Amino acid sequence: MSLLEINNLKKSFGDLEVLKDISMKVDEGEVVAILGPSGSGKSTLLRCATMLETMDDGDLIYDGKAAAKSTEMNGVSKSVYVKGSGMKEIRSVFGLVFQNFNLFPHYTVMKNVCDAPIHVQKRDKMEVEEEARQLLEKVGLADKGDYYPYQLSGGQSQRVAIARALAMNPKLLYFDEPTSALDPEITAGILQVLRQLAEDKMTMVIVTHEIDFARKAASRVIFMDGGVIVEEGRPEDVIDNPSNERTKAFLSKLGA
Repeated sequence: MSLLEINNLKKSFGDLEVLKDISMKVDEGEVVAILGPSGSGKSTLLRCATMLETMDDGDLIYDGKAAAKSTEMNGVSKSVYVKGSGMKEIRSVFGLVFQNFNLFPHYTVMKNVCDAPIHVQKRDKMEVEEEARQLLEKVGLADKGDYYPYQLSGGQSQRVAIARALAMNPKLLYFDEPTSALDPEITAGILQVLRQLAEDKMTMVIVTHEIDFARKAASRVIFMDGGVIVEEGRPEDVIDNPSNERTKAFLSKLGA
């Protein structure tokens, strides 16, 4: 069974149709890299998948449970979302690491990582703190638990954001351009953390412009343009031997 299933997703902002009938699945243990030019709909797809944006139409299914189903009302088809405890359970399946970290500035690194598991998931404080220490070690920040976000570099802040997302024990992690705000040297460190997560069989969907990373770490690559999935498949097919002219043009611009 797929961890994530999206069927016929449509999303417009006013007259601008941003996503045009997108369907995709993500299985447990997969690392899916989403590539595409600016304005192709990649980030909107992620925002709809994580319910930060409401879909106009389509199905959104996590771990076999429907978060939203396409339903016809008065002759018009639209997405209808689950409410209450069902939605809370569905939201616990995934985590999201933002492009610009979104850390709480008045919390220490440790409190940033521990806050949601303790207060949202109502887990034991000592257990959560022990897990947080292990996660900070995993992302190379074992000595930064008492620091505040203003004392961290961009790369360190992004590592804290990754640890914070992992602390919720999600089955699936989304990343929206996790290295776009970072310089190349720091980017390499973040990509190494993501590669390690991939080796640990963490299921991930990563919107990225890092072609080399997608080639090496992704099990599947999706190329989007103009609000549709133009091409998808194994990295060696989509990146190294694309069949679609739009994919070829995009990759050649990046020198891939």
